[in-house]
Amino acid sequence: MTAAAGSAVEVRLTKAGRTKITYPAERIADDGVRVVVRAPWAAPGVRDFGFVRFEPGDLFTEHYWRDRWYAVKEVRAVDGRLKGWYCDITRPVETDGTVLTVEDLDLDLWVPPDGGPVLRLDEDEFAASGLAERDPRAAEAALRALEELAELAGAPGGLAPLLG
Repeated sequence: MTAAAGSAVEVRLTKAGRTKITYPAERIADDGVRVVVRAPWAAPGVRDFGFVRFEPGDLFTEHYWRDRWYAVKEVRAVDGRLKGWYCDITRPVETDGTVLTVEDLDLDLWVPPDGGPVLRLDEDEFAASGLAERDPRAAEAALRALEELAELAGAPGGLAPLLG
């Protein structure tokens, strides 16, 4: 079931069976397959990854799919400047009324806005998570999703056709 654009939702990011963070967002679109929400940077303070800084005032437009094993988050600075796209490898989003629940599977991808190199992140965390042993199908789906996103990010037009 889809819900109206402009409605308030809660995004719940889980990892290894625990809630990692919960934050309010505004639903921008929901076509029954993809849910798009917008939310300000929800964590306290600044998070400096070395290649990008997430900080108060940053605005995230987040794309979640009910049939894909990833989420793509467009990140803009408070002045509207595009910082890039942070891609989480996740199980497909689950929606229950106004709550979107996403399970983080440790793998991430950073896509810079200037066509610079796409960065694969947290592969060591993924390997150490034990997911391949606990749930081999999920681990395989996660690795396929990472490859799919990396391929899309490196193609002409980057992630734009996916997010269209």
